[in-house]
Amino acid sequence: MDAKDIFIMPMDYVMIPAQIIFSVLAVYFFILGIAGLFQTKSPKNAEPKQVFAVIVPAHNEEMVIGPLVENITTVNYPKELFDVFVIADNATDQTAKIAAEHGAIVYERFDTTQRGKGYALEWFFNILYQLPKKYDAVVILDADNLVDASFLRHMNNRLCDGHKIIQGYIDAKNPLDTWVTASFAMFFWVSNRMLQLARYNLGLCNYLGGTGMAISLDVLREIGWGATSLTEDLEFSLKALLRGYKTTLAFEAIVYDEKPLTFRQAWNQRRRWALGHVQLFRMYSLEFIKQVFIKRRFIYLDATIVSIQPLLVIFMGIFIAISFMDALVVDIYTPIFNKIWPPMLWELVITLQLLNPFLVMWVDNLPRKVFKWIPIHYLLFMYSWIFIVFISFFRKTSEFWSHTLHTRNIGINDITRNR
Repeated sequence: MDAKDIFIMPMDYVMIPAQIIFSVLAVYFFILGIAGLFQTKSPKNAEPKQVFAVIVPAHNEEMVIGPLVENITTVNYPKELFDVFVIADNATDQTAKIAAEHGAIVYERFDTTQRGKGYALEWFFNILYQLPKKYDAVVILDADNLVDASFLRHMNNRLCDGHKIIQGYIDAKNPLDTWVTASFAMFFWVSNRMLQLARYNLGLCNYLGGTGMAISLDVLREIGWGATSLTEDLEFSLKALLRGYKTTLAFEAIVYDEKPLTFRQAWNQRRRWALGHVQLFRMYSLEFIKQVFIKRRFIYLDATIVSIQPLLVIFMGIFIAISFMDALVVDIYTPIFNKIWPPMLWELVITLQLLNPFLVMWVDNLPRKVFKWIPIHYLLFMYSWIFIVFISFFRKTSEFWSHTLHTRNIGINDITRNR
């Protein structure tokens, strides 16, 4: 046995299982991607009957709150069947005043201890339950959002079809501003179709994305909000699934979200998301693993993969680093892909995953102008997630709710013209 074999053998004890695990995951996400290329189920069109409380948590959002409230109040849904509520949360600017001038019902909240979107929503839900007008569901939007004219109609269709927790399609208001906004937009476009629509088609649980979501008030009363982590949206989906309520997708209900302009802003926002996901990994992963064995349903295995995603990202980063060392420096482990896969199958799986942004933009007829940022910038954006998640494992999860820096107003007509 030569020195090279002595070095390789110990590494194989780690790398051979790692290769098998990542092979299985690659196939799994490949199947998800294929399942997302088509929409297999469409809801029936129902007469408007659901009464919505449209809720907008807003901290110092004076630049964007006016266009949002104006946008919502002009959607294609009976005016008597929805009200717009703005939570001016620890706001020190004109957010409350501007929202009220545009027709919103404004509640101001001042709490410097329990700060953040999750706490603001928890506070307002307790108020909502006591109001004389009774609502069937809440719709939660961010202050920098805009919605499609039929947004509430699509949410009404899903609720009338018996669904209780619904996530809409998250699009971008400003995909062409910078390479960062383009990368963010592509990230959400791919997720909408290759993850969310795929899970919907396969009958799995979808997951709330922080905005453009609707929750039936009877479910909210029954299980409580109780989601105050840095990713309160995903937390509520996981909590609800454990209580027997599956989140579904309204692919037709489009909400436009403003994306950060700079890499630094995007880094800070994604760091907060990663910190929140690490919180949820610690809170829920063991419970979902237990449910896999107790209930033996694939939906809980998929939820387990979602809950342990931060750990998978860390291992993927280590795997990539070792693979680069193996390819560029010295052979330090035994590659098994060519031994456990038919010829070219592994390369096909990886190639199709890299082609996801192009496939999604073609299928959904999305702006082609972002193509120029895919080869380098998009990959930089995606692989930076590894560093963000890695850092998040060693930080305290105590950051407060932050918001995107807004530099201009974008109206729904501006979005339509740029498509």
